[in-house]
Amino acid sequence: MRLSEFEGRRVAVWGYGREGRAALSVLTQKFPAECFTLFCSEAEAAALIAQSSDLFAREAGGRGTRVLVVTTPVDEAVLAAFDIVVKSPGISPYREPHLSAEHMGVRFTSGTAIWFAEHAKARTICITGTKGKSTVAALIAHLLRKSGRLTALAGNIGLPLLDLLEPAHEPDWWVIELSSFQARDFEGAPTVALINNLYEEHLDWHVTSENYSKDKLRIAAKAQRVVVNARQEKLVDLGQWNLNDAFNHFDGWHLRDCAVWRGNEEVLASRQIPLSGEHNALNVCAALAAIEAAGEDARALARHVATFKPLPHRLQHLGIRGGIDYVNDSISTTPYAAIEALRSLDGRTTTILVGGFDRGIDWQPFADFVARRPPHAVVTMGTNGDAIAAALARLAHRGFELASAHALADAFARALSLTPEDGAILLSPGAPSFDQFNDYAERGREFARLAGFDPAAIMQVEGLGIA
Repeated sequence: MRLSEFEGRRVAVWGYGREGRAALSVLTQKFPAECFTLFCSEAEAAALIAQSSDLFAREAGGRGTRVLVVTTPVDEAVLAAFDIVVKSPGISPYREPHLSAEHMGVRFTSGTAIWFAEHAKARTICITGTKGKSTVAALIAHLLRKSGRLTALAGNIGLPLLDLLEPAHEPDWWVIELSSFQARDFEGAPTVALINNLYEEHLDWHVTSENYSKDKLRIAAKAQRVVVNARQEKLVDLGQWNLNDAFNHFDGWHLRDCAVWRGNEEVLASRQIPLSGEHNALNVCAALAAIEAAGEDARALARHVATFKPLPHRLQHLGIRGGIDYVNDSISTTPYAAIEALRSLDGRTTTILVGGFDRGIDWQPFADFVARRPPHAVVTMGTNGDAIAAALARLAHRGFELASAHALADAFARALSLTPEDGAILLSPGAPSFDQFNDYAERGREFARLAGFDPAAIMQVEGLGIA
């Protein structure tokens, strides 16, 4: 939906996270004579009105008021009063009141969809996947910049696309991370679409695994080139992909003999990759495959992987305190991510903290993995912690210590009591944080604080924006 379609329409912004803030900022700048409605929380409303009472108000008709702030519950009747609603990614179109409002004729869009409509001819590399998408996106941007290309890094990684609606200089490449929520409304035509992997996740939002998979794959529908993981059968079976652009197969970018290869050519030794774990080496393969599909010289750029700075909360080694190595993998929100985190510390005396918000995900694959390759200890926590502990307790031959707690602080204390010197405590929850924290970043900061590190020092995502 182009911005020109908003003029003279009744428009609301639903949700005031990063994307909601960006959308409202663009709308109020583009249409200075129009009034808009914002649906947000009570706390957000109080802060907004205190900051800018001339722009935000709780009652319509105030002099100079541009945005009516509403904190009462939203239902289909409320939404039906508007022609267009710009919704935040966290609002599911598969649930009420979105479903009924859409049937009543309300047009829904998102900040991401607006940006793509306004930048239909931009050269874009769009990345999605259940895990690894932020690392892959940041890697691609890092490598393209090393080639001298002016490159934008934005999207789900932490910078809304609408914040870069009208850049002073058009980038050579837009590298854009897209969540499954953002992909659901996707109508863009990427130069390259990369789907890193596909596992069951976010069923509370997508309702079914089929919806989740279908929504992820939307980014490939109009793409010029599509890059997928050739060894992931589920992903390969879901689409009619040209596997010439795929990674993780012997003719393309793949891992072999502790190195990254392109076909029969060894390009990069694993020791040159500043990221832990085989899954991160595969992320490097994915990034190089996408760069090659974009027509850039991936072989020449591969050596610059060595200068990439790992992103926070992704197998982030915080340091050693009292002989114990602390690893923050708070971004881990699926059991498969927790499995890969354990693989990356193979051979270490590791205590892993798992559990969090319960989305109904099956933890049996995790139980099967730790039965075969037991860590030193598992401490469960959060809303689904008891269910995970019960699944682990049923193992016939449990080769690890098992403990449970509810809050992260209590789980941390249990882990500390179980872990010997020279061991590692790994936060890789395999579940979202919403039962105790606003997001995974807040959870990671709290883990750092409990371990005796400065939470502010672990936060920075380098490279966002255009450079």
